[in-house]
Amino acid sequence: MAPSNKRDIRILVTNDDGFYAPGLGVLEQIAREISDDVWTVAPETEQSGASHSLTLSDPLRLRQHEERRYMVRGTPTDCVLMAVKTIMDRPPDLVLSGVNRGQNLADDVTYSGTIAAAMEGTVFGIPSIALSQSYGFDGTRKVKWQTAKHHGPSLVIRLFDLGWPEGILLNVNFPDVEPGETGPVEMTRQGRRDQDLLVIDERSDARGVPYYWFGFERRKSNPPEGTDLRAIYEGRISVTPLHMDLTHAKVLEHMRRKFDGGG
Repeated sequence: MAPSNKRDIRILVTNDDGFYAPGLGVLEQIAREISDDVWTVAPETEQSGASHSLTLSDPLRLRQHEERRYMVRGTPTDCVLMAVKTIMDRPPDLVLSGVNRGQNLADDVTYSGTIAAAMEGTVFGIPSIALSQSYGFDGTRKVKWQTAKHHGPSLVIRLFDLGWPEGILLNVNFPDVEPGETGPVEMTRQGRRDQDLLVIDERSDARGVPYYWFGFERRKSNPPEGTDLRAIYEGRISVTPLHMDLTHAKVLEHMRRKFDGGG
C-alpha cells in the first residue's frame, strides 16, 4: 500500500534537456514522492529552444530504457503526443515538464521546449506544470538542483489540489538560492525583459569560414513588482499561469468596434 501522503494519480514526466539530463532525474524524484504511478517519456537528445514544434518530416524513433521509462528521437511535444496516444494505456492525470536547467521567464516561454511540453498536455485537457531551476545569478555555473528537489513535491501537490481552469498551464521557476534561503511562493504574471540579452557570437572555423552561436547574457534587469522576473531576482518561487488562447481580448474588441464602425 502506498504511503498516506502519496496520491492515486498517474504522472507523466518529460523535459527538453534530454533523457540523460540531471533535471529529469530530479523531476522523477519529485513525481515519485507524489505517486507510485510515474511514467517518463523524454527526448533522446537535448531539445532546448524547440518551442511547440512537431516532427513531421522524419519518422519518430521510440526506445524503452526500462519499465515506464522511454526516450523519443523527437521534440518535447512529440514526447507528450507519443505518451498519450501510443505508449500509455490511459492518459496521465498530471503532466510535469522539466526540471529545466535554467529559468524560463518572461519572453523565454515562447522559445521553451519545457513550456511546450506542458502546453501539449494542456491541449489534451491534462493539468500540466513546467518546472525550471534558475542558475547563474550568483556568479557561478552551479545549478542548485536541491532547491527544486526540496520544494517541488509539496508545491506540485498543493497546486494540483488547488486546481486551475482548462486551457491553462502553470510555469514554475525556482530561484538561484539554497533550499533554506528560498522566499515564499509568489503567484506572478509573465514579465518582459527591459534589455536585449540575446547575443550572437561570431567565430571562424579552421578554414576561416564564419559560424555563429546564439546565447543569452545572465544579467539582471529591473522588472516591475508582481512579475516572474522580479520574484526570481529576489529569491522567491514564481508560479505563473499561462493560457493557450493568445487572443488579446481588449484589442480584439477595440478593433471590432473601429473596423465595423468604419472609424
